[in-house]
Amino acid sequence: MIFKKGSKKAIRSNLEKKLSEFEIGERGIVKMVNGEGRIRRRLFDMGITPGTEIYLRKKTPLGDPMEVMLRGYELTLRKNEAETVEMEMIR
Repeated sequence: MIFKKGSKKAIRSNLEKKLSEFEIGERGIVKMVNGEGRIRRRLFDMGITPGTEIYLRKKTPLGDPMEVMLRGYELTLRKNEAETVEMEMIR
């Protein structure tokens, strides 16, 4: 993230976005998992940890749920779960 001088507000670069904002076929590396309690723990238990590469396979028209590939398996996530995952795009 980039911080503007004199401001504590973070500005995301073009290569950073939330997993929920990915388009079909995009891939990235998990930078951070936000959220609290059960959701965060559940994502960690499913293998979504910092440094993991994730590929977006399918997404419904409304974006909920979405299917991703990571660590050699397919995983379906709700949009609210995907919103907690900060990603860095791979080009």
